[in-house]
Amino acid sequence: MKIRFFFFLLFVAVGLTACHDDSVSSTPVSAAFSVSSVNLTDAATTVQVLFSKPAPEAGSVSVTFVTTGVTYGLDFTTNPVAAGNTLELFFDKGATTASFVFMRQTNAIEGETKHVVFSIDEVSFGAELGENPTIQLNYNETASLGASLSAETGGPNQPYAVYVDFSSRQMTSAVRTSWDLGFYSGPEFRVILNNSVKMSAKLLSTNNIDEVQAIDDTMVIGQGGGNANQVDHPAGLIEGTTIAAISENENENYVYLVNLGSQPLETAPAIGSEGTASGGHRGWKKIRVLRSGNDYRLQYADVGATTHQEAIISKNTAFNFTFFSLLGSQSVAIEPQRNQWDVCFTTFTNLVNFGSGMVPYHYADFVTTNTKGGARAYQVLQSDAAYDTFTLAQVDEGAFTNDQRNIGSNWRGTSVMGAGGVPVSQFVLRTDRFYVVKDPAGNVYKIRFTGGANQTGERGYPTFEYALLR
Repeated sequence: MKIRFFFFLLFVAVGLTACHDDSVSSTPVSAAFSVSSVNLTDAATTVQVLFSKPAPEAGSVSVTFVTTGVTYGLDFTTNPVAAGNTLELFFDKGATTASFVFMRQTNAIEGETKHVVFSIDEVSFGAELGENPTIQLNYNETASLGASLSAETGGPNQPYAVYVDFSSRQMTSAVRTSWDLGFYSGPEFRVILNNSVKMSAKLLSTNNIDEVQAIDDTMVIGQGGGNANQVDHPAGLIEGTTIAAISENENENYVYLVNLGSQPLETAPAIGSEGTASGGHRGWKKIRVLRSGNDYRLQYADVGATTHQEAIISKNTAFNFTFFSLLGSQSVAIEPQRNQWDVCFTTFTNLVNFGSGMVPYHYADFVTTNTKGGARAYQVLQSDAAYDTFTLAQVDEGAFTNDQRNIGSNWRGTSVMGAGGVPVSQFVLRTDRFYVVKDPAGNVYKIRFTGGANQTGERGYPTFEYALLR
């Protein structure tokens, strides 16, 4: 039986450091699903309830359900088996999840409405309910045929990254500044920087994390400032991380000085401009990453500190990365599962050559492709093919690449010519092109952007439409 694991995302405040402050330890535990609905595409689906901190004791979660158009035992069953309309999900002390398996036994046909809504009723140790205490599982035979959607990035300062899954029409948002490092879940031991906030990292000549370091202002990324070898290569290949592969030999893992980048503006910028990374500086850290079996061991501290904190960070192969906040001293859930998103609306640190070599350059209104999860994309000019009549037969398989920037910023411009030939900041939608996206399951979509600013001209309001190619 084919099983898809839905690890529903919540900003999980699980303390992974050796010591915790009182404010963290006193935070109540919450339990929730992170999304309100999911379209079922497999015979069996494992649904997880996540706790915001490890369970203080062994216990259970009571989950109730209400059906529409389906009958328990005929159209679906569960493991554990339901008693009436209630599931009892048991967990051990220290657990961060409780789960059940939903087994679909019939399909929906055209015109039928079939779904089951599950609700967290009670957690034995009295956990609070999080943002999404219910989830609707929809019977769904095929991928979404298409939709017109708006990605809620939060306006011209774009504080949110928005992950889009075309096949389910799901969008998941995450606060861009809520993480700093991403620990790769694949076979390699690699660590990425949060390139949406202009982070950079510099290799130091020591492997002693407790040596005092000094900040280095040459690492700060301006528009054309900073060093190309201190940011992850923007194509997105895992081999392109500025932090070297983590070695089994501890002596080969050196300390890095980390520039945490910039906050978004706290106020709105001028109409037509963006304020995605022109707020206050986020600070500095020093880090060293080691292996611990198949896990990562992160050492981190303030640059002037002579002691450090540590965190063990485990690989989770259902996701591209496990994310960690140096400022919050905790792991956080950011991306959906690796095969459950296709593109992301975000901000981005690219590399640009202004004539004297590549330098970092920050972009707003950027769209990345989930290449590490298997998604691919390429651009089509309307002069070569019309969006309205474009079909699956016209897809050029050779045009798909594993560069995550194939949509990038190409779908928009940012200025128009003003009086006296002086450019004026303004969002400009490029209507002469569209994009072809293949999702991790092999579904192929055409997508075109329909807007990026609101009626007053403020940036950060992207809209788009897409259709499944058949």
